[in-house]
Amino acid sequence: MPAPARYRLISCNVFQRELSFALSQSPNIVDPEFLELGLHEQPGKLFEALQARIDAADTAKAPGGEPYDAILLGYGLCGNGLSGIQARTRPLVLARAHDCCTLLLGSRSEFLARFSENLSASWSSVGYIERGLTYFRASDLGKSSGIGMEYSALVEQYGEENAAYVWETLHPELKETELRYIEVPETAGHGHADTMRARASEEGKEFILIKGNIRLLSGLVAGGWDPAEYLVVPPGSHIEPTWDHDKVFEARA
Repeated sequence: MPAPARYRLISCNVFQRELSFALSQSPNIVDPEFLELGLHEQPGKLFEALQARIDAADTAKAPGGEPYDAILLGYGLCGNGLSGIQARTRPLVLARAHDCCTLLLGSRSEFLARFSENLSASWSSVGYIERGLTYFRASDLGKSSGIGMEYSALVEQYGEENAAYVWETLHPELKETELRYIEVPETAGHGHADTMRARASEEGKEFILIKGNIRLLSGLVAGGWDPAEYLVVPPGSHIEPTWDHDKVFEARA
């Protein structure tokens, strides 16, 4: 039987419950570190915090004194916050996903099936209820693919704060009449779906329960990554967005 791989996992804590379950099932030795939820709201801040933790993990030693075989990232592209993230001497591995919604649904195709008519629709999960400043998450996907390339140009020209103002002026948010909750079987016993159902009733909204799947998160810590679903960034390369729903990003030297 081969020896288990040794990985360092750096993830947003929105996945803390789901990844804790996945880690308990992984054949590998994985040392996790969870960063605060909300960094994605400021992509530049997310980039700086994540790159700093990657650099620290790159020189850290796994139990037994050996370097880690790879650094795993519990993130998607996250509003372009991971654009430019560098692998130093250890490979980086992450699922091909625009944001955390895809990771909780288990595939890009499931995300499109659920949200293609409104890429920025809000939703909730156990992580947002327990760790977020608000109980829901509005996707960044509308800003980070397709028409979102225009948003990136606004940021480059006017800066983040002014770009956000211009974007919101040109793309006013529609009042939502639905409250969506993504529930994965592994965390369903905490009763948060019932909390969201009651909140929807109070707000006069339709409650929509969406069945989630942690297969992408489980596969991340299991190893043996399918290149169709995971990107492995070799040492010396960085993450580069591809502006699509297929690859999402690629590794560039």
